[in-house]
Amino acid sequence: MFHDRARIHVQAGRGGDGGLSFRREKYVPKGGPDGGDGGHGGDVVLVADPDLRDLSGFRSKRVFRAGRGESGRGSGKHGADGDDVELTLPVGTQVFEEDRLVADVIAPGARLVVARGGPGGRGNRQFATPTRQVPRFAETGLPGEEAELELRLKLVADAALLGLPNAGKSSLLRRISNARPKVADYPFTTLQPVLGTVDAPDGRQLTVADVPGLIEGASRGVGLGHEFLAHLERAQLLVHVIDAAAGDPAEQFRQIDRELAEYGAGLDERRQAVVLNKTDLLASPPSLSLDDERIVGIFPLSAATGAGIEVFRRKLFELCPPVPPYEVDPDALADFLVYRPQPRAPAFRILRTDRGFRVHGRVPSDEELEAALRAAGARRGSEVEVGDETLVIE
Repeated sequence: MFHDRARIHVQAGRGGDGGLSFRREKYVPKGGPDGGDGGHGGDVVLVADPDLRDLSGFRSKRVFRAGRGESGRGSGKHGADGDDVELTLPVGTQVFEEDRLVADVIAPGARLVVARGGPGGRGNRQFATPTRQVPRFAETGLPGEEAELELRLKLVADAALLGLPNAGKSSLLRRISNARPKVADYPFTTLQPVLGTVDAPDGRQLTVADVPGLIEGASRGVGLGHEFLAHLERAQLLVHVIDAAAGDPAEQFRQIDRELAEYGAGLDERRQAVVLNKTDLLASPPSLSLDDERIVGIFPLSAATGAGIEVFRRKLFELCPPVPPYEVDPDALADFLVYRPQPRAPAFRILRTDRGFRVHGRVPSDEELEAALRAAGARRGSEVEVGDETLVIE
């Protein structure tokens, strides 16, 4: 089954704790602090993979967590950074957070960091000063970012077939491409978009999408119309497939055109071609007269018998000129990225001491402090210094 939507939960790794250590060597019984810094938490990264076609890879697993940074150690050794998590998704995926578009990933190889790992804590060596030569505390690492994301795929195709149910779109796609969609003589045979590849003698290829049949009110979401119409937005050419044997081809064209105009996104301004299908059921060739500058060709044919198919196939390559190929750049960003302000530095930090923990900075609320201490590793019985007070976690 084709999956064009998915919800995922991403959580970046927490930074490692700073080391709380002192130099202890033979003949140096009271050496100075030598605790290294904690490692940075791992990021969660989305990567556009041109070989993927849908979001079915997110069906079985929807929660993704990056690795935590390692804690700093003695002798000034820094902790290793946490492992990143890379999630591959098809080209053409949009990323939303709370109905806000975060990124539109349409370049193969584009990378998008959707959750940044927390910074590691500083080891006690960082806090040594001429007046404080034996700091008995170190910072704990900060938590990584966390987000609930919705992924929405909009197919990237050279041409898209659209029309009323049972117009013969799937049969046409089977004739011109390597796709094998389900074909039957009743409406709504196609329930999910299907992609097919059309080959030219010179080796060039086109991608053609078969979009499920549209009905009146599709632009308002009737019959999942919004989801289906969204897959037309990135097509160079819209191909109206009309059942010429069903009567009045012009009215069928206008019915679909109205839905395109009401949906918006510039679909009613896109270059369009018209296919008059099922000519084998007519006694005489069909005719269609439309004075519309958007229409770049009208093609009578029969997907059942193959009449007119080769002419239409060759013309498709003329109507869909090649676009400059994207180069897969591992350092590329998403093509569209909404600015996400970085969170401010926390107003307080949790320091790890040789007796427990210390709160440095603004004293937070009880709930906020409890959550921060639990995340830092505090357990029942741990001592926590808050200002001049020493509390014990119960």
